[in-house]
Amino acid sequence: MGTLLRYPYEVRDEKEYFDDIQDVKVTKDMLDLARHIVNQKAATFEPEKFEDHYESALTELINAKRNGKTIGPKPRPRGENVVDLMDALKKSLASEAPTKGKKARKASANQKEMLLPIEGEKPAARKAAKPARSTGRRKAG
Repeated sequence: MGTLLRYPYEVRDEKEYFDDIQDVKVTKDMLDLARHIVNQKAATFEPEKFEDHYESALTELINAKRNGKTIGPKPRPRGENVVDLMDALKKSLASEAPTKGKKARKASANQKEMLLPIEGEKPAARKAAKPARSTGRRKAG
């Protein structure tokens, strides 16, 4: 069908398109899962259940033009529970303002590997205590 709709010089060999796709080894479990999903979703096509929203919108637009109405863009639908993430973050940070008497939270048993030490107000003292790194060059002797 594609060759009927195109001039011969427009039809390209499929190897041009599919050569860049790498061969991937798929495990048996993944293949079984994919088959299960496809089989579960497979059904016969029932055209009476199919609703073409594009066609109905186009028909509505054509009928409006026939009746002499001016056609303009429809207003975009607005969500009712839209949250400004930046405002929510600022409120969250304001509600958790640090206090002097606040204890540091302890890590749970599964969280120890995620906690890292944070340098406080004395980074200069720690840097001075570290030995100088070698540049990899030998001193001429």
